[in-house]
Amino acid sequence: MGRVTGGEMPPSKELAKHPTSSKRKTRRYNGDRREKRKKRRVTALQTEAHSETLSLEDNSNRTLTSHMHACAHANYHRSGEYRGKRKRQRPANTVDRRKWVYSPRDVSHCKDGFVFVSYNLLAVENAKKHPDLYPNVSPELMDWDYRKQILCKEVRGYNPGIMCFQEVDRYDDLDNLLQKDGFRGVYQPRTGDSCDGCAIFWKNELFTLLHKESIEFQRFGLRNNVAQFCVFKRKRKECSNDSNALTSEDISSQRFLVGNIHVLFNPKRGDIKLGQIRLLIENAQRLSREWGNIPIVLAGDLNSMPKSAVYQFLTSSKLDIRMHDRRHISGQIDPSVEPTYRFKSVHAARVRKPFMHRWTDEELRLATGTVSVHLLHQLKLCSAYAGVPGTSKTRDDLGEPLATSFHSQFLGTVDYIWHTAELVPLRVLDPLPVNILRRTRGLPSEEWGSDHLALVCELAFAGEGKET
Repeated sequence: MGRVTGGEMPPSKELAKHPTSSKRKTRRYNGDRREKRKKRRVTALQTEAHSETLSLEDNSNRTLTSHMHACAHANYHRSGEYRGKRKRQRPANTVDRRKWVYSPRDVSHCKDGFVFVSYNLLAVENAKKHPDLYPNVSPELMDWDYRKQILCKEVRGYNPGIMCFQEVDRYDDLDNLLQKDGFRGVYQPRTGDSCDGCAIFWKNELFTLLHKESIEFQRFGLRNNVAQFCVFKRKRKECSNDSNALTSEDISSQRFLVGNIHVLFNPKRGDIKLGQIRLLIENAQRLSREWGNIPIVLAGDLNSMPKSAVYQFLTSSKLDIRMHDRRHISGQIDPSVEPTYRFKSVHAARVRKPFMHRWTDEELRLATGTVSVHLLHQLKLCSAYAGVPGTSKTRDDLGEPLATSFHSQFLGTVDYIWHTAELVPLRVLDPLPVNILRRTRGLPSEEWGSDHLALVCELAFAGEGKET
């Protein structure tokens, strides 16, 4: 045993056996405390992020800055990048890009495809009358001189053949810009005091306009909305002087009808909405027949949501008006307020309530053109978006976009492209996911020039091997 010298005290037995154990215990204890603090910090950040997310679901106007910072900060600590590692930056704007989704069907028999666009452009005067819809949008982004450049740049990127626009009140501006890209257009203004209307543009090198006409719904007691029709013929670049190179079937198959409409907004006037859509379909069917039963494309802002009675009428070709309350025909209910909104089946409605709402004779006349309680049409219409399946991030269970319009009072789908079976959708441009839309805190934005999103699809003529 060593001798004690210089007044030193003898070490304890424990320290004599393990001279560094005390230091290890201290480091372990401090390490545990640091780990607990880190866990509490990450948990707090995650809770903050979760709270911010919930506030977005309630359409709060709070900024996303703290939410994004919290998520990034939590991931930063969790990944260990704070230990001297450089944080990777995500490429700018990639999250906001819309993607093409291609049809899973065999489309090898289809020919002569062209890109079709339907877009509500947000009329300048309408935006000025309703500033409460755009509280989070800076005045610079609402300026028409800025928006028209953004809108034209966007649609150019789709390389469209035909475009249907709604809420157009600066037609000359659009016409001047799009003519430079080889487009021609026709315009139909609304009647009454309204300043906007509908416009159809087509690529002049691809199509020839054969016929045009319009509907002024005011003449039928159905408000000041309008619809327009154009019959087009696809141009062919002939490589032969043989006049018999094309059969009569080939020639007729390249003719088709385009209808464009902006339906009344008023959610409580389902009778007028149905009347406008009824006239749209009746005139489309008549024109198709007059031109040799040509294919039909119908597009526009229907101010009606999927699973509404209006949507049911378009897809099923029939509607028993007695089963629906006139005030709920369009289903214009904010999903954030009532996300489980569903229309009951006709059978269930008949069992519980034979008459959900007593329609007056005048309301029936506006909706059906007579006093009948049944609406019927002969067109077999298909939705372009429902025909090309997407994911649950962007589509509902019918295949329609979860949202085509977003401002402070509404987030949902009201825009559609419909077609008959002679045309086949090869691909559609998927809408933005709802969570990405909410990050904008309302449209228009720096990237999107309207409070609606453009619907874009590529349609082709079905050949001999078409599916039935």
